[in-house]
Amino acid sequence: MQYTDILQQLKSLSNPESVAGMARFGINPSNTYGVSIPALRKIAQETGRDHALAQQLWSSGIHEARILAGMVDVPDMVSEEQMESWAADFDSWDICDQVCSNLFDKTGLAYQKAIEWSNRKEEFVKRAGFVLMAALAVHDKKAKDKEFLKFLPIIKREAVDDKNFVRKAVNWALRQIGKRNLNLNRAAIETAKEIQEIDSKAARWIAADALRELTDEKIQKKLYA
Repeated sequence: MQYTDILQQLKSLSNPESVAGMARFGINPSNTYGVSIPALRKIAQETGRDHALAQQLWSSGIHEARILAGMVDVPDMVSEEQMESWAADFDSWDICDQVCSNLFDKTGLAYQKAIEWSNRKEEFVKRAGFVLMAALAVHDKKAKDKEFLKFLPIIKREAVDDKNFVRKAVNWALRQIGKRNLNLNRAAIETAKEIQEIDSKAARWIAADALRELTDEKIQKKLYA
């Protein structure tokens, strides 16, 4: 499918009511059509992987076109320059999350960027660092525990960040690492308990929410199975 055809299709699927609903969930309504993620996945499947097309879609500045760009781009062709450029453009948590979990986590720079971005000042770039940690914990089945153990001190360090979209991503990363296997579950619970002792509202929320899930009976049974 050609670039112009995709833009026409996205426009034909536009839903103003959906855009209003997205805005209520903290999604930037600017240049947004309100197309659902399942509809975007269907377009991505029909289109196939295409690096050049992904660049065009991203450059359009259209919300859904940028999510689609992350779905159709080729991970092996993504450069560090592109990752930095796209991350700097993130203006909404859903674009950040979709691009990180559909594309960036499959690149050779995923672990490096997770660590680098976790220390950035920009809210959505920083969020991207922790979304990468969460996505890698779920998707990279072959990774050794040591890769995720490196993330835990960073999660503890940044647990005091009270920016809403960072705080939620820090929590997400901690929970996903802790659900990966029994060894990481124990390490994540220990980290959560350390975070709980920090005098910070954000840290206390992150710790309480993570501990609730990581110590849950169903999660524990699954890890011990």
